[in-house]
Amino acid sequence: MDEIQNNPLGTAPVGKMMMKFAIPSIIAMLVGSIYNIVDQLFIGNCVGALGNAATNVAFPINIMCIAVALLFGIGGASAFNLRMGKRDVDDAPYIIGNAVTAVMLFGVFISVITLLFTKNILGFCGAPEEVMPYALPYVTITAIGFPFLIVTVAGGHLIRADGKPHITMTSSILGAVINVVLDALFVPVLGYGMQGAAWATVIGQVISGIYSLYHLTHLQTVPISSEHFVLKLCHVKESASLGIASCFNQLSMLVVQVVLNNSLTYYGGQSHYGSAIPLAVAGVVIKTSQVMFSIIIGIAQGSQPLESFNYGAKNYARVKKSLRLALLLGAIVSVFSFTMFQFFPRQILRMFGDGTPEYYEFGVRYFRIFLFFICINFIQPIVATFFTSIGKPIKGIFLSLSRQIILFLPLLIIFPRIMGIDGILWTGFTADGTAAVIATLMGIYEAKKL
Repeated sequence: MDEIQNNPLGTAPVGKMMMKFAIPSIIAMLVGSIYNIVDQLFIGNCVGALGNAATNVAFPINIMCIAVALLFGIGGASAFNLRMGKRDVDDAPYIIGNAVTAVMLFGVFISVITLLFTKNILGFCGAPEEVMPYALPYVTITAIGFPFLIVTVAGGHLIRADGKPHITMTSSILGAVINVVLDALFVPVLGYGMQGAAWATVIGQVISGIYSLYHLTHLQTVPISSEHFVLKLCHVKESASLGIASCFNQLSMLVVQVVLNNSLTYYGGQSHYGSAIPLAVAGVVIKTSQVMFSIIIGIAQGSQPLESFNYGAKNYARVKKSLRLALLLGAIVSVFSFTMFQFFPRQILRMFGDGTPEYYEFGVRYFRIFLFFICINFIQPIVATFFTSIGKPIKGIFLSLSRQIILFLPLLIIFPRIMGIDGILWTGFTADGTAAVIATLMGIYEAKKL
């Protein structure tokens, strides 16, 4: 009991604790984004634009995996920290054990469904005929690693909640290093192309997943045994209710990505760019902007244990201080990203292989217009995580839906009908700016109530 009362989450300086949790989270998120970036780099330079387009149409399937991982990862971490903040140490290990079992079962299910219906799923995700030969082998192989990908991502949050953020960081780095080394060997050296990139990713995910599972069965804050991994509806429901906002955010991203891919293919085919160039460019833009969002999400995740524990302990001043610090760090990262994407888009595109003049023309405009409001895009994920951390998932769900479903999706349907392929660019511009304003107003209102 004394250990709980003297928990550094409730007593140590907020800035120090934020760095302790945020830095490993940021590194873990950045390393996670390297999986996609490295594949894109090697495929773009060794296979070409059609290979990049293939990874883009495969991206929605990865989003589905991340959605499940966050449902029980962030949800389980929040529930665990809330329980520990309330000094309920008896049920706390059940939260983590049930979350681990749930993500493993979901991972196997998604893998099997993907392997059974690969071509149908890729067609649904917007793959044109010329891209399908590249996407099919890539997804067929990467589907094998889905259970390990989900365990790694979810486990990172649960292990961090247990007070071991360095383990989360190590797990991500381990998989990423293996992925990079094998990518360099399989793609340019051995010439395995899409299959080589896929196997490099899977092998890295398997090793990271096994490493995470070991630490999930050896917690440091509470004892955990086999009985804690037996599914109980009450514990699964508790985690899912707190992780549903982050899960919905990913699911809304999945819906938007599918519609976006199909829109890029359709309206690109009606323009002088063709269907493949917009898909390839969008893949590069999404993967590079993910680097920025990885840092932002890492900051948000770093604030989660502080916000959850202190809210449970009714220490609201520390909750607000944690939120303010997270927003300040997010603003710094976002302004830097805005500068890079506005002034150096062509240089970023060249990193992923050569292209036609039309490729660079569309790519530069995509960066500058679609990502214009990336300078304030940090507000929504940080505030949404704040609501989840304090046990108010409904508000977090609304924020998650505000950008992707309420704003982006309708505009993605309306704008291209008026402006053609350019309408897609202005959809991102409008949705990002409006969503940031909504998140700001909701965050201010909630903070004043504390």
